Amino acid sequence: MLIGENSHLTYCTNIHPGETWEQVFESLKKYCVSIKKRLDSDRPFGIGLRLSQKSASQLLQGKKLPTFKNWLASNNLYVFTMNGFPYGDFHNVIIKDKVHTPDWTTKERTNYTSDLIKILTYLLPEGIEGGISTSPLSYKLWFNSDKEMDRIKAKSTISLITLVIQLVEIKNNTGKLVHLDLEPEPDGLLENTQEVIDFYKDFLLKIGAIELQNILNCSIKEAKLHILDHIQICYDVCHFALAYEHPEDVIRQLQKEGIKIGKIQISAALKCVKSNNALLPKQQQSLRQFDEPTYLHQAVIREKDGKLKHFSDLTAGIKAMNNPDFEEIRTHFHVPVFVSGFEALDATQDDIIDTLNLWKKNKFSNHLEVETYTWAVLPKHLQTDLTSSIVRELEWVRKLLN
Repeated sequence: MLIGENSHLTYCTNIHPGETWEQVFESLKKYCVSIKKRLDSDRPFGIGLRLSQKSASQLLQGKKLPTFKNWLASNNLYVFTMNGFPYGDFHNVIIKDKVHTPDWTTKERTNYTSDLIKILTYLLPEGIEGGISTSPLSYKLWFNSDKEMDRIKAKSTISLITLVIQLVEIKNNTGKLVHLDLEPEPDGLLENTQEVIDFYKDFLLKIGAIELQNILNCSIKEAKLHILDHIQICYDVCHFALAYEHPEDVIRQLQKEGIKIGKIQISAALKCVKSNNALLPKQQQSLRQFDEPTYLHQAVIREKDGKLKHFSDLTAGIKAMNNPDFEEIRTHFHVPVFVSGFEALDATQDDIIDTLNLWKKNKFSNHLEVETYTWAVLPKHLQTDLTSSIVRELEWVRKLLN
């Protein structure tokens, strides 16, 4: 939905199971139309569309894409942002670190994202920019050295530049601006603000700019501008909260380097601050309810001296809370944005409030997307009707923005 003059708010449809186009289309018919009616039946409603590689490939076959565009128009719906992070199955299977496969060194990831670009360019209404969030290149724990990770970054850069060429051509031919939005997350090859800045400086705007200059026969300055226009950042509030970074600091540093934020993903993480040793077992018991086997729930502990300790999944993080230096734990479990706490636990809702208050003063992105994809794996007593839950989240955000 339109908020302000040129900005759009939606939710990400990765919340709905479905890896084929037929399954995706059925879920859009079931949920998006009714959500739109409950929020504002007379105004257009934007969709944050998630397509797997399989569904994207199927949508490009025959007349499916024109049929879908006609359906959107007849229901006063539009697509302005897409989620291209999970390549394959995202529900009802054990995913964990497989969410990063294939990574940005592969043709599979490049071809899949190219298909998403074609789809979004076709669906995107005139006068609206489009964005596609994507993985943070690869997964850190697959590599044993900085040298090996630098090799992956260099190879990923060439893959991304291939798509920058496609995006520049689209802009020149259609006037439509579409950008890829790299999404830093815990244990991703890009995890925090400094790693993002270093990747731009040492790879995208160096290796990538030279590659693009040679292919497009343009100046190095023009090549860098193309890269900054078409490779942006997906600011997932939950993910940066897990890095214990304050929104104002993140946004200031990125803007100082000319790095744009293509999308704000509005999401909250679970956190737990130690108050006393007597309460600790209860806090651990509360956390265990969220230690489920489907998704990665990376945990980051802050110790009394401020040092951060990273754990690839929640089980190890809960155990490490017994360390006498433990001060706070945050875990990558997206919880409903309208709730500030659960039993003996808190949420990083304050980071959402701070981010959106900053956005009201300085609209640093035109795309806002609520991304709570964990409804089906929440503890049973927290699960409610899905349509009502989505509406409640969007209304909570809209009220905050107003």
